[in-house]
Amino acid sequence: MGHEDRGKAHLQKVPVIYSEPDRGLTDGQVKDRKQAGLQNLPVEAPSKTTGQIIVGNVFTFFNLIFAVLAVCLILVRRYKQMLFLIAVVVNAVIGIIQQLRSKRVVDQLSLLSASRFHVIRDGKERELASEELVRDDVVVFKAGCQIPADAAVLDGEVRVSEALITGEADAVYKQKRSALKSGSFVLSGKCRARLTHVGEDSYVSRLTMEAKKKGFGKKSEMMDSLDRILHVIAVLLIPLGLLLFWKQHWIMELDIPRAAVAVIAALVGMIPEGLYLLTSVALALSVMRLGKNRTVVHEMSCIETLARVDVLCVDKTGTITEPSMRVHQVVYLDEEHYSQAYVTEMLNAFYTQMEADNETAMAMRRYFGKQIPWEVSRKIPFQSSSKWSAVAFRGKGTFVVGAPEVLLRGNFPQLSKRIGRHSRRGERIILVGEYLGQLDEGRPLTGTFRPAAYIVIANNIRENAAETFRFFREQGVIVKVISGDNPEAVSKVAQRAAIAGAENYIDARTLETEESIEKAAERYTVFGRVTPEQKRSFIKALKKAGHTVAMTGDGVNDVLALKDADCGVAMASGSDAACHAAHLVLLDSDFASMPKVVAEGRRVINNIERAAALFLVKNIFSFLVTIVLLFAPLPYPLTPIQLTMISGFTIGIPSFFLALEPNEGLIRGKFIYNVLAKAFPGGLTNVCAVLTVSVACKIMGYPVEVMNTMAGITVGFVGILVLAQVCCPFDGKRFAIWASMAAAMALNVVLFGKLYSLVLLTFSQLLVLLVIMGASYPFLMLMSRLVPTVITRWNGRRQKYPRTL
Repeated sequence: MGHEDRGKAHLQKVPVIYSEPDRGLTDGQVKDRKQAGLQNLPVEAPSKTTGQIIVGNVFTFFNLIFAVLAVCLILVRRYKQMLFLIAVVVNAVIGIIQQLRSKRVVDQLSLLSASRFHVIRDGKERELASEELVRDDVVVFKAGCQIPADAAVLDGEVRVSEALITGEADAVYKQKRSALKSGSFVLSGKCRARLTHVGEDSYVSRLTMEAKKKGFGKKSEMMDSLDRILHVIAVLLIPLGLLLFWKQHWIMELDIPRAAVAVIAALVGMIPEGLYLLTSVALALSVMRLGKNRTVVHEMSCIETLARVDVLCVDKTGTITEPSMRVHQVVYLDEEHYSQAYVTEMLNAFYTQMEADNETAMAMRRYFGKQIPWEVSRKIPFQSSSKWSAVAFRGKGTFVVGAPEVLLRGNFPQLSKRIGRHSRRGERIILVGEYLGQLDEGRPLTGTFRPAAYIVIANNIRENAAETFRFFREQGVIVKVISGDNPEAVSKVAQRAAIAGAENYIDARTLETEESIEKAAERYTVFGRVTPEQKRSFIKALKKAGHTVAMTGDGVNDVLALKDADCGVAMASGSDAACHAAHLVLLDSDFASMPKVVAEGRRVINNIERAAALFLVKNIFSFLVTIVLLFAPLPYPLTPIQLTMISGFTIGIPSFFLALEPNEGLIRGKFIYNVLAKAFPGGLTNVCAVLTVSVACKIMGYPVEVMNTMAGITVGFVGILVLAQVCCPFDGKRFAIWASMAAAMALNVVLFGKLYSLVLLTFSQLLVLLVIMGASYPFLMLMSRLVPTVITRWNGRRQKYPRTL
């Protein structure tokens, strides 16, 4: 039985209960609903469980390979060569600890942002978290609540904002038997409502599930490259190991223990045991840093994606401007009949009586909030259908406040011109005046309207908006403003926020085909009157044009567009659905924190790229040497314990320190080509140096132990040279890392040589070693010049790095 069928079966087993508003469900009825899966659980868990983290770090393909290699060494009694297991255990422990710490930070942030609701059960009011609610629960909703599941009003009245669902800013009146959609906000009033659809059955969850089916965007370029590298290694590992064992045992006639040690050394060298771990740990640490800056990361790969973004799509309200509106100016129109003092007194009386059920009314109440003892005979609240509200005062008259175009009805052309100038600057105009005629709620005004004043209301530009957008402009990121407001008004606001190209705007209602949207997406900067469906079309058009697109959003109507973007960024002040669908959530809902997020992404990706080059030097060397030795009559030149020492001091330890370095440079080029260009010179130098050692030892008749010693010291020396390249340009910290690793390598060779299967060399052997080591440096420098050129040509183009974020 599928999931959908099981859900239907549950619905049949658990009948709907229409309990009284003051009684609610019993504990037994709640238990039945939880057992039937009718609980308001989120559609996806916020983070991995502890068990998933442990299993993910312990039971990996490469850890299985290491375990098999260890068993082989136990069978041939070469216990000392098993030192590589220490690195495997340490890698797993570090990965588990860091990811658990990251999980704790994310879970704490999720807990802090979780909502709680008052529920009626057994006739008592209880406070519960959203996920504790069940279908048929009676929940008390009042001003400030976000509806957590679909519901039906049982008693009471509320005015709700469905702006995050429909994009319509005006309040909607809800009374008994009215439906409440999950994701909407209660602006005023109080009611008790029965939950009708919870969890994945609710409107918001169905929308989130639809977005989830689409999945997050494809893997980031870095993670995709790492996956491909590891897949290639995994495919080649076993056949190369079997072929090398056949060659060493049957052709070279080495006994089984020596052949096994040689093969295991080759395989250990091929496995980048710390590379994937380093990437995971570095990203986990980045998640923790962002968490401390009040940013929740749902997908770690989005850190890289955001660092590569070259187009950023933003809304006007909440991003460019502050979310709340303010009264900027009051313009008095007829002071002979309506003096400033009289109009001010009337508006104070008006807004102390009228519910502040939308942003405009809230701004008016903040400005006109003084108590005036005028007696009210009738009041009509604002409705989106009529676009006006009215209050009749005994002995004073009837006054109406609303949209100028509705109240003027084509009259007063001179006043329309004045109001139009404000609208074009991105300001909202509220007209107020006395009305002489019959008031019919929800219907157009037909009587005489006498304008008394108009009020200019606007969202203030965020204090640091210009600085934030200037940062993106300097980084070569194109900003696109996508809004449902008047395009000319949005353009003016965007220009005040210093958004490049903000004077280029278009009304999205004129874009009726996908082709016209694709052309406009490239040509214009500001898009007004955009529908939720068009938001997705703009994102798709920009991605189709080859851009890496990030989008900010806060509404339910933004969910699918957030998913379609390469990186979706949600404001926590918006809907839960948007927060679940986005890759990143800014808990402070402050767009100005985006540069910090970008800087963190750059630091992580640049440092992982640098560390990945260190790991791949060893893997390239091991693969190439193994392939050569399949055909050359030479024994494998290194032992597993020597590779463990070399990996520890030239790769493992320094890579973890380098991964924590500040590094906010622009990310340039493709990850895989950048890494190969840095790793191949060192890998090729190691191959040539070690083969030279092997040939020289064979010609001069040196024993295998001497060859192992010379090869191990040579590979360690080249590793220190490559580490110096990776640390460049040197600063105090990077020089300290390099010098300490070089000193540690030298001390281990001199003091603990026997532990690493190193033997004392004669003067002639030492001289040969020094000559080969001396030649390694100029060869490495030569390869460092040639290899990037070859890789660039192989990639089919000159490597011209775009200025991307």
